[in-house]
Amino acid sequence: MTLIIIGVLVLVGFYFIGIYNKLVKMRNLVEKCFSGIDVQLKKRYDLIPNLVEAVAGYMDHEEITLTKLAELRSIPFRKLSQDQKQELDSTVHKFARGFQATVENYPELKASENVMHLQRTLNETEEQISASRRSYNAAVETYNNFQMTFPNNLISGMMGYQRVDFFETADEEREAPVFKMRRNR
Repeated sequence: MTLIIIGVLVLVGFYFIGIYNKLVKMRNLVEKCFSGIDVQLKKRYDLIPNLVEAVAGYMDHEEITLTKLAELRSIPFRKLSQDQKQELDSTVHKFARGFQATVENYPELKASENVMHLQRTLNETEEQISASRRSYNAAVETYNNFQMTFPNNLISGMMGYQRVDFFETADEEREAPVFKMRRNR
């Protein structure tokens, strides 16, 4: 009888260890995926001075946008929390969309090779950020599902594992952008 009890305890121990190890791997994957977003946000963040420099001569009257982009660039990116990075991402994304719309309104700006290269790079970076967000959210979903299902939730609760939030889009970004067409006179 003692051997059976010992055998059951050993099996329960191995089960506990298996769940714990899987939780650790999943949590690390979530962190790795967020790091992927972080890399892309940093890449976009580093593009801002180039955008400002490339278009400054063409867009004197768009000074508010350029000033705001320069201010965003001055924020110490590495010191930001995950929530602050998400907020900065939302703000920069909004201004990036505005930049792209502005370029469309200025034929001489649109014809500039530097601006065209920067616009392509910005578009590519936005696509990579989007892909990184999807990857992160998929890892979060897998982790949360595993961590919250029975009996894993008992073990994860004892170990202090908690639900992770998805990377969400700001409310204003969920609305379709409205572009005003300027008429040449």
